[in-house]
Amino acid sequence: MHTILNKIKLAIYYILVSKLPHSRYLSFSNRVRVFYVSKILKLMIYDKSSYFENNVYISSGPDKVNIGRHCQINEHVFIQGAVIGDFVMIAPHVSILNTSHQFASVDVPMVLQGETSYKNPVIEDDVWLGRSAVIMPGVRICKGSIVGAGAVVTRDVPPYCIVGGVPAKVLKRRQNTT
Repeated sequence: MHTILNKIKLAIYYILVSKLPHSRYLSFSNRVRVFYVSKILKLMIYDKSSYFENNVYISSGPDKVNIGRHCQINEHVFIQGAVIGDFVMIAPHVSILNTSHQFASVDVPMVLQGETSYKNPVIEDDVWLGRSAVIMPGVRICKGSIVGAGAVVTRDVPPYCIVGGVPAKVLKRRQNTT
């Protein structure tokens, strides 16, 4: 019974709530999405200052997705699974993955080999994920880091680093300017 109710809530999200216009056109849409994702789906901490834009894919429950306070999640983001901290900015078209396909055997088609086990990425506080970045399963992006546009993050990112490229590498460290 509980699972059916969760599926109905998720269906309402995909059919109606996620399709509301971008907040650029109707600011009320964002408030509805933040309320629904936090209070109904229970995937994020409710915070009036959060943004949760249109057409964001979210996995099936709080065991796979957990989002902190004051986060900005832009349109067309794909969150298969993740633990996301506070004050995180996620640009459009970012993909955050928590599983992949098995491919070890060349004697069996990859599509028949199944998936890897679930490993949610951890995105710590005050992180910025640039447009179209891909975050692979199980990686940790530490506090204060920036992931450049189009980067594919396959390894943990140290605190206060800027990474970019495919695969992502540390380009520089952020420092205080005061």
